[in-house]
Amino acid sequence: MVLLHGFPQTGHMWRKVFSALAERFTVVAPDLRGYGDSDRPAGGYDKRSMAADVAEVIGALGLGPVVLVGHDRGARVAHRFALDHPSLLTRLVLLDIAPTYDVFQQMDQHGARERWHWLFHLVPDLPEALVAGREEIYLRYCYRAWSWNPAAIEEEAVQEYVRCFRQPGAMRAAFEDYRAGATIDLEHDAVDRGKKIGTPTLVLWGVAGRMPQARDMLAVWRGRCESVEGGAIADCGHFIPEEQPAPLLQAILKFAG
Repeated sequence: MVLLHGFPQTGHMWRKVFSALAERFTVVAPDLRGYGDSDRPAGGYDKRSMAADVAEVIGALGLGPVVLVGHDRGARVAHRFALDHPSLLTRLVLLDIAPTYDVFQQMDQHGARERWHWLFHLVPDLPEALVAGREEIYLRYCYRAWSWNPAAIEEEAVQEYVRCFRQPGAMRAAFEDYRAGATIDLEHDAVDRGKKIGTPTLVLWGVAGRMPQARDMLAVWRGRCESVEGGAIADCGHFIPEEQPAPLLQAILKFAG
């Protein structure tokens, strides 16, 4: 099983579910390209390249095929992985996202307010300049604003994330991930609009405090997957593995078998 984190986090976000999953699976929770303690190259933040990174990790460790679980940006990498590397998958789990292409296509004033950071991150160079030396302020705002229970991301975890995002080039790498999401990723997704994921897929999302990324989350994923199931997790914001680890574990273990 491979666990892919989102923004603004690292593989540390899986700490509350990792041990329980490891009782059933061999589990790897890598830091995505540019995040955490991974390298931060100048480019390659399109999801095709990031999915290829994951495929290389799986091959190097001799793990395939795998259950792939992705949250937020990691779920976007997982979506592309399922399209590009289906032979390496047995099950796919996507947490709190709708397809990138659909989110942009359907974005209205309400969606823009909910996902203001997508648009902010797209501006060249300015976000890096504004958050330099203020990484902790920005990160704490995100954890507080996007969660139903901010205390679920305990201080130790906040400090670990701050450590990682204070490293030279870390915030720029994260912004480049979003910039790719609004450019080359949309080009790749447009080409694959008619291509459905054949791997059984589980979609879960939080419903407290934030508007879901699609009005009907299962319906939008049925347009992208041959077989999809899932639902909302109560009393949960965006950070499902930290806010509601118990129901997440139950859902993953039931789905993955």
